[in-house]
Amino acid sequence: MNRIPIRVRLTLPFAFAMLAVLAALGTFVYIGVGRAMLSTTDVALSVQRDDSSRHVSVGEDPLDRDALESATIAQEFNAAGAPIYSSRQFGAPLLSAAEVKRVVGGRTIKTFVDPPALTGPWRILAFPVARPSGTVVVAIGRSAGERAETLDHLKHGFLLAVPAALLAATLAGYLLAASALRPVEEMRRRAQAISATTPDSRLPVPAARDEVRRLAETLNEMLDRLQSSFEHERQFLADASHELRTPLALLQTELDLALRRPRSVEELEAALRSAAEETVRLTRLAEDLLLLARSDQGALPVRHEELSARELLEGTAARFQARADTTGRTVAIEPGEEITFRGDALRVEQALSNLVENALTHGAGTVKLGAQSAGDSVVFRVSDEGGGFSPEFAKRAFDRFTRADEARSTSGTGLGLAIVAAIARAHGGEARIESTQAGTAIALVLPRA
Repeated sequence: MNRIPIRVRLTLPFAFAMLAVLAALGTFVYIGVGRAMLSTTDVALSVQRDDSSRHVSVGEDPLDRDALESATIAQEFNAAGAPIYSSRQFGAPLLSAAEVKRVVGGRTIKTFVDPPALTGPWRILAFPVARPSGTVVVAIGRSAGERAETLDHLKHGFLLAVPAALLAATLAGYLLAASALRPVEEMRRRAQAISATTPDSRLPVPAARDEVRRLAETLNEMLDRLQSSFEHERQFLADASHELRTPLALLQTELDLALRRPRSVEELEAALRSAAEETVRLTRLAEDLLLLARSDQGALPVRHEELSARELLEGTAARFQARADTTGRTVAIEPGEEITFRGDALRVEQALSNLVENALTHGAGTVKLGAQSAGDSVVFRVSDEGGGFSPEFAKRAFDRFTRADEARSTSGTGLGLAIVAAIARAHGGEARIESTQAGTAIALVLPRA
């Protein structure tokens, strides 16, 4: 069934429904016409019954001359079921002995008979009539041949008209389905033409506000997201290439200068130290890029264990205190309750270290670290007394290779906050920027369980 074109799949149920409707309509008309004609015959017989009852009750024949000329037939039976009067030769009694017995018992019956000596079916009305000599049964009838002939013509007409009407309706349904699917076909052709060389192309949106229009709008929104993702990846590759090129160029320069002429031991040692620094920078950048790539694939490894928020803050502050002292700054831990949660100690320390590193590099004043409970989460905050982020930069602070100084004159790769956000997502949490009275704080929100 799935291999059948959708136009045909839409047309087939319509065709079956039309067949059911036409069949029901034909049956209704057929039965209605038959009942109407039968009702007319029964009314005429009922009128004749009154006259025949009056005639028979006084010993006369059931039918007078007018009734005989109107093609009405009659037959009279005694209580034993034997015919005692017939308006003409029928070739067989109009009623059976059992039917006569039922009428003698006081019942009136209506039935169809097909006498051998007459043509076509006849409608019979049988009723009892009381005579001084006893009860007799009178059966009067009128021809039902016209009714049978009309119904036969009607049946043959339906057998011809219904298939023709069904074919016409099916063809109309197919054309209607094709017309309704024409916008979908147009979208398919346009989608087939969209490629990497035409990223701005979009699918046509029908004017009608229906499901096809909503489908086109949804697909166009998906194309917008894909284009944004592709542009983001291209920018990521460009930024990664730029960041890798700088330390590689410096490393190449140091080695070229060291090999240009004979050097003293001190000069060679200085060149090697400089090359080692650039190698460390390359290694750190490669590790950061690998972490972000794993995060994109949903494969960033996280090992959950019971952790103390206070111990993580104290360990992070201790690692950066010496560096803060050299610049006349302070790394302080804000007082708070003892909080435990489940997380990856290495990843959480890496995120906190990135936040402190960012505050020491780009902020000012005291760097404060704190943690507090917030429902089912623990919120780590790292703040400083600097000017904070501009509103424009705050919107993209967690993007990769994003730095407040777009000229890249400052140190760093612009991956620190992106890694913080990736670690938060890997734990099922989030990272966000919060404004404070003294500056700006970055919050790392992680679930406690």
